[in-house]
Amino acid sequence: MKYFSAKSAGVALIIGFSASLSVSCFAFAKSTLSSEWLDQQINKHPDIVSARELMNAEFSKAQGSKLPLYNPELSTGYEREGDGNNYNIGISQTIDLWDKQAVNAAIGDKILTAASKQFTYAIAQKKAQALTALINWQLAMDKSSLAFEQEQQLEILLKIVTKRQKAGDLGQVEAELTFLNLSQLLNKTAQIQAQLTQAQAQVNELLPDWRPDTQVYPEQGLGVTNFQVAEQWLTQHPQVLASQALWQMQKSKAQYAMLETKADPTIGISAGKNDVDNVIGVTFSMPLNIRNDYQANAKAENQQANAAEASFRSVMRKQKYLIQASTASLISNKKYLGRWQQLMKGRGEHSAQLLQKQWQVGDLNTSDYLLALQQRAEGLYAGIELQAQFKISEVQWLLDVGQLSVATKLLN
Repeated sequence: MKYFSAKSAGVALIIGFSASLSVSCFAFAKSTLSSEWLDQQINKHPDIVSARELMNAEFSKAQGSKLPLYNPELSTGYEREGDGNNYNIGISQTIDLWDKQAVNAAIGDKILTAASKQFTYAIAQKKAQALTALINWQLAMDKSSLAFEQEQQLEILLKIVTKRQKAGDLGQVEAELTFLNLSQLLNKTAQIQAQLTQAQAQVNELLPDWRPDTQVYPEQGLGVTNFQVAEQWLTQHPQVLASQALWQMQKSKAQYAMLETKADPTIGISAGKNDVDNVIGVTFSMPLNIRNDYQANAKAENQQANAAEASFRSVMRKQKYLIQASTASLISNKKYLGRWQQLMKGRGEHSAQLLQKQWQVGDLNTSDYLLALQQRAEGLYAGIELQAQFKISEVQWLLDVGQLSVATKLLN
């Protein structure tokens, strides 16, 4: 595995040069969680359905912006003058003299880009939420199993202590200590069970067709082995691209507002009859931007473009430091999970057997034995939580670098 040093983890993040994740960055064991199933579930979620419709609405607006600005106008008239009838029919068309429609079409293109990137990020966020919910559910399941194991151990111990107390081998204090430890554990087990219920409800809310016996999160996580961040990942992040498109759209709006200060002429032609005479007419009109030259509106749009640029810079800056933080967090969690696995390798089961043997032969008194069992359990709980923290930080890192969908496509 490749790791950054502690010094480089915080600062040297944007150092790679590949434009996309390579398959070699990930390694998966067989898992029931599949990319196709996950995509189906995410696409069915009401939040994503709503986001898709909002995107489609923006697409419709963008299509409208590519159409001509002005429609032709039809006019007719009739009047009676003495014994004669006068009537006419005409058509007029405002001319887009300054090609405002081209600028309007450019606005539509930027709307399309922004809406598409915002929807892409909404999908990624929902995936991250779903994967995090699965991790938290597995965390609660593992803690629940451990709590039940402890409970069974203490119940067996309580029976043994009670039996030995009656035989005169142990005093009342040992039985009381065991009883108190079991009482505390029952409270902790109840809390863990409540957390498990909440975690399962969260998964069901995010993944409608999920069942506890299917679509399990990969045991080893998403398999990221290379924490280097490609240079393009920041500039190609959906949020950054959406913000950039909104800035460019606002620039086009400012350009359009400036063109609005210039009037477009209207030309018309008409034909009719005045009593017995045929009449043909040509009209020309031009708005005079005297009382209102629309410069204030153009100035306001330009100021909004400046604000949009600052917002884009802010989004990119924020994303850069989010990537730095999530990279450092991922490296740290990976490091401490590895250290825990080294420390506990083979000791979890052996320590329980060793402690039990020492207590049975009298090398450990009941108080120390109970304390040792509690410390062993806390060590195992720590490992369960470290593994969950690593997986969550891995999901967050992939979301922050904009590569979560790429990673989940490699799920079997």
